Amino acid sequence: MSKDVPLPDTARKVVIIGAGPVGCLAAIAFAKMNWQVQIYEARPDLRLSSSKAAAQQRSINLAISSRGIAALRAVDASAAERFLQTVIPMRGRMIHDIDGNLQSQPYDRDGQCINSIDRALLNVELLEEASELPNIRLTFKHKVLSADFDQRVLFLRDGDSGADIRANFDLCIGADGSYSIIRRQLMRVVRMNFQQEYIPHEYIELKMPAGHDEHGNPAFLLDPNHLHIWPRHSFMLIALPNKDKTFTCTLFAPTVEFDRLITREDILLWFKNHFPDALSLLGEDKLLKDFEKNPRSPLITTKLTPYHYKDRCVILGDAAHSMVPFYGQGLNCGLEDVRVLLTLLQEECVVPSRTMPNSGDPESDPMDQRLFKALSRYSASRHEDVVAICELAMDNYVEMRHSVTTPAYIMKKALDHLLFSLTARGPTLGDSLSRIAFPTINPRGWLPLYTMVTFRPDIGYATARRKAARQDIILATIAKLGTVGVCATGFYLTWTALRWMRKSKMMF
Repeated sequence: MSKDVPLPDTARKVVIIGAGPVGCLAAIAFAKMNWQVQIYEARPDLRLSSSKAAAQQRSINLAISSRGIAALRAVDASAAERFLQTVIPMRGRMIHDIDGNLQSQPYDRDGQCINSIDRALLNVELLEEASELPNIRLTFKHKVLSADFDQRVLFLRDGDSGADIRANFDLCIGADGSYSIIRRQLMRVVRMNFQQEYIPHEYIELKMPAGHDEHGNPAFLLDPNHLHIWPRHSFMLIALPNKDKTFTCTLFAPTVEFDRLITREDILLWFKNHFPDALSLLGEDKLLKDFEKNPRSPLITTKLTPYHYKDRCVILGDAAHSMVPFYGQGLNCGLEDVRVLLTLLQEECVVPSRTMPNSGDPESDPMDQRLFKALSRYSASRHEDVVAICELAMDNYVEMRHSVTTPAYIMKKALDHLLFSLTARGPTLGDSLSRIAFPTINPRGWLPLYTMVTFRPDIGYATARRKAARQDIILATIAKLGTVGVCATGFYLTWTALRWMRKSKMMF
């Protein structure tokens, strides 16, 4: 049994696969451009209590920063401000060493922060925003079976009735995650260069309960305005605050390390040896229950190009670029995808109305040259940035689990921030990010890499990486000159001392 989803005669229709944060933001953006929008999601509605319980077992807490916020504001400024009421600002890292000593490492000289937010909460808020718009339809428990992009049609199956559904579209957007079915269908019609890598590490989520203040009210057990890290060379534990005074903790470790934790005694002994202060806060019983209940999840990096097919399909978010979570940019990059695509559609003057009816015949159906050019520019321009942040995210794992504790890292960061304070000036952006993808092509002054990646949405990831590489050469040169200077000073002092000793012998 099959049924057709009717297609409006004048307004063009975009079908979005995936109702996660990226899919929802894309839907809101296209709806505000007066397209007819249909979202299909394979899973049940996340707003249902049963769905929220399942999501909490798998999702890493999200850190939304300036790039993600800029994307939200470019699409719907008032909604972005409402979302920001639900976040907890984190102004730096709090490093916990093996002896329980704490060291705060601020993110930014001006107090800029990243923001902790529950993935499910953000997703629900975006779903609610999307459901309020009259030209958006949300359909859950519908799985894509196949796609015919030339015919502009998707084939789906209703999870409740088992009915097969044929959905027509003018544009299809795949925002269906790391294991995207739209990406697999896209591979059939484009020569896609595709690389996927599972790193030999996994993660498991744990929960740190709330404590109580002197009045018996729920209270945080740790400072809520820091991202807490327990770096242990080859593995680490992190903790992000939640509005209910709990912390979502994530343990990242090599797969072989997890494989050793077989019994309850193994788990407790391992935590006592490596995270004694965290264990006292997590609670032994709660820790063991989380280990038994929550799955071990893989960490994957995906790079590919192109992201589009003609004027008919484009993929965004994890469907186009899965990355490891160690720079906190997975969500931010996905939301930024929507903003970048939106600016290109505006630059190419893509209109929501169809000038000719869709004939259904790929030979006679004309291509929208403006839309085709916008999608082509998106694939061409976005790829370099995506590759840059995927690789930076992997590099940052080493920094978070080991380098942050080393004197060399601390000295380098101190010099980095000193040069930043002496030379850099903040940008004046206004509303330019809603019109131009990356207004700052040649950033001036000294800018730390973390600042450019996290707090400067006007700078593309690839531009940030190139500038940081040049600055690293300068820092290395300063370090070498410093070493030469120290050696020269030491030689001079030694030579002076020897001369004094010789004169002393002659005198006495």
